[in-house]
Amino acid sequence: MQLNTRHFGQLEIDEKNIIDFPEGLPGFENAQKFVLIAGSEEILPFQWLQCVNIAELAFVVVDPKFFKPDYIIDINDDEVESLEIKDVNSVIVLCIVVVPDDVSQITANLKAPLLINTTVKRGKQVILENRDYKIKHYIFQELKQREDEVCAGSY
Repeated sequence: MQLNTRHFGQLEIDEKNIIDFPEGLPGFENAQKFVLIAGSEEILPFQWLQCVNIAELAFVVVDPKFFKPDYIIDINDDEVESLEIKDVNSVIVLCIVVVPDDVSQITANLKAPLLINTTVKRGKQVILENRDYKIKHYIFQELKQREDEVCAGSY
């Protein structure tokens, strides 16, 4: 299938890789079909969540475990059911990233991660109850803090 995108031009995608977000995303309820596009080596570990039917709509996403290894999500039974989760190992968790002009201030939304059941290709953005998770979590500050903790512990 040919997919027109704003950032990548025209791409050939396998329809088996289309992820259905039946409820859309908050603010984008009509955008329900997406594909994950791996980032280039220069932007790893970031990926793109590209809308299939709106070429201009794409989100930079990242696995929160990259910068916050202790990130834990707790979802209710309704969300488990709506995503048809049978095996937690079939679920990937991604956070939407905001990349400002000053990339050192890049943030990830830990409060509302995207859950994707890779078995049935169904996704949903959920809002977590955990008050420690913020909508704007500074990625590089988190990485620096973890690095400082490791260095302090090695003496």
